Amino acid sequence: MAVQLRYNFRLYPTVSQKDALARAFGCARVVFNDGLRARQEAREAGRPYLSDGDLSKRVITRAKATPERAWLGEVSSVVLQQALADLNTSYRNFFASISGKRKGCKVGPPRFRSRKDNRQAIRFTKNSRFKVLDNGRLRLPKVGDLTVRWSRKLPADPSSATVILDAADRYFVSFVVEMADGESLPATDSEVGIDLGLTHFAVLSDGTRVAAPKFLRRAARKLKLLQQNLSRKQRGSQNRKKAVVKVAKAHAKVADTRRDWQHKLSTRIIRDNQAVYVEDLCVVGLGRTRLARSVHDAGWSSFTAMLEYKAARYGRTFGKIGRFVPTSQTCSACGRLDGPKPLSVRSWTCICGVTHDRDVNAAMNVLAQGRWDNSNDRGAQVRPAAMAAQRSEAVIHPNSARPPRAAWRESPSHGAERTSR
Repeated sequence: MAVQLRYNFRLYPTVSQKDALARAFGCARVVFNDGLRARQEAREAGRPYLSDGDLSKRVITRAKATPERAWLGEVSSVVLQQALADLNTSYRNFFASISGKRKGCKVGPPRFRSRKDNRQAIRFTKNSRFKVLDNGRLRLPKVGDLTVRWSRKLPADPSSATVILDAADRYFVSFVVEMADGESLPATDSEVGIDLGLTHFAVLSDGTRVAAPKFLRRAARKLKLLQQNLSRKQRGSQNRKKAVVKVAKAHAKVADTRRDWQHKLSTRIIRDNQAVYVEDLCVVGLGRTRLARSVHDAGWSSFTAMLEYKAARYGRTFGKIGRFVPTSQTCSACGRLDGPKPLSVRSWTCICGVTHDRDVNAAMNVLAQGRWDNSNDRGAQVRPAAMAAQRSEAVIHPNSARPPRAAWRESPSHGAERTSR
């Protein structure tokens, strides 16, 4: 099974190379916008949808022959073709979304790219003949040999290279490497369920607690001062542009620190456990509550994404349980549903006599539910055994259907049971 991996490295272009990259960013952006405008005009005029080939001839091949777009020939043609490929992908995702073929949130139609966007990117494929030289430099067509800070070796020849300029005025190159088989780690018998939270970032089913580092909270004072300094600068001035870069660098430092910490934690969890199960949290909904800043600071989505792709890469099992599973309300020992509890209740005692820590109990229920959803072929019992329903759970609602001449009586030993008159 082929596995595609992405490796990011820092680039340090010279002044002339920055100018060449700026031209490439601008040309790719213009081609994308020209293609989007052509399709919008065709739709408004009632003409058929422009195919990918016709669009390429119109906004690249023929445009280069006109005086208004002659400067498109100053950059690699592969960069321009990849810009149109991104536009075509955006349209396909939009059509699949409105037709119901695409899962997840609805995707809107493509929008015009702006030169003021805080992120610019161009992509080179093998057709462009980019090359990693023996001296460690990266040779890009019509750009030159760029200095790369290699933090590790590439496991195989890359199939594409994407040059990225972020809001902090930093350059990166992202290589896509395809490997025939994923790496495998030594098998282990350990399995773990993870309960994600805010006070503790993660609580494992074995009782391990991982404190929430709260990187954004720790940098809040510095970010506030930088943002205040930015607001005092006159719009359009060079000082304001410098202040914008300072704010972006401060935010980039927070994001990089969080990403590095999550990579180390996710790698350790995947290495030590054969199966990992987490809860499918509605991060979008939680991001609209009063805890939005803490939720976004935690970065649950990126962390679970790391666990998922690392499990696939190293041959581990990863699973998500439903977000409506009452993990905090169920006793992990007997399976009794004890009902909802406010967040102030951090521990509780079940009628079976077991005292539970709220987070550890939830993590154990995540593990049990994950095992049930991903049960083995031997049909092992992984859920807690069933028990008699409580009185509050066995009531008959007014609108519920029931057989005729049926009555209910309460049994002190068996809870509620049905008898015939």
